[in-house]
Amino acid sequence: MARPAAKKRSTAKSPKRPAVRKRQRSLPLYQQVDNIIRRRLVDNVWKPGDALPSEMQLAAELDVSQGTVRKALNDMVAENLLYRRQGLGTFVSEHTERRALFFFFKIQGKDGSSSLPESELLDCKQTDPTKNEVERLELEPGAKVVRFTRVRSFQNVPSIVEGIALPQELFPDFGIELQPPNNLFRFYQSIYGVTVAKARELITAVSATRKEAGLLGIKAGAPLLQIDRTSMTIDGRPVEWRVSRCNTSSHHYVSERG
Repeated sequence: MARPAAKKRSTAKSPKRPAVRKRQRSLPLYQQVDNIIRRRLVDNVWKPGDALPSEMQLAAELDVSQGTVRKALNDMVAENLLYRRQGLGTFVSEHTERRALFFFFKIQGKDGSSSLPESELLDCKQTDPTKNEVERLELEPGAKVVRFTRVRSFQNVPSIVEGIALPQELFPDFGIELQPPNNLFRFYQSIYGVTVAKARELITAVSATRKEAGLLGIKAGAPLLQIDRTSMTIDGRPVEWRVSRCNTSSHHYVSERG
């Protein structure tokens, strides 16, 4: 009796397995999913305001359970990188005026009122960085910065003097063809695709210089609150170093916990 012909082995390549299945044993599965989604946010695969695929779609794509996807998304919702709209899904957060006000601007009137101050640009240029700018922005040798100064006012009363530095490579036309608007984070996001996700602040009591006193209409040596802030993207890259010197005679710095 003749033997049956041997089955021909397939030479077709098997489909590439999702990156999440190349597991690093030290990371929980939900953390690997979290890392993949964050990388897509950094790479602007999903832009601000975009809806993410459903949890079910992401779970099928990444070959994990829907609960694992939900846990990863919950963490990013808690960090305000994403937000949910009931019945519509999960969306990428945008730097609206409300978001800037409630998450990144901590100055309130003594009556508890909150509003974004208006800004007057004093100067703006592309230039070589100082030593401090190199350190704060983690710049490579030969890199340049965009540096500008502005005065911010509440109800037409000058209250804050700000000095700001940015890595020029991320903001190529800034200071030449484009001038900074009032809401900087929204501008970074919408024009350059740079999303500020977190910030580190150092708070110090200082005295007003003669120049600052003239700009704010106060006496030289008057007390100011200095807010030294480094802002970072989702993946932790420093993209803005800002030093704000604030006259708090009519305002508080408010920080909430929990």
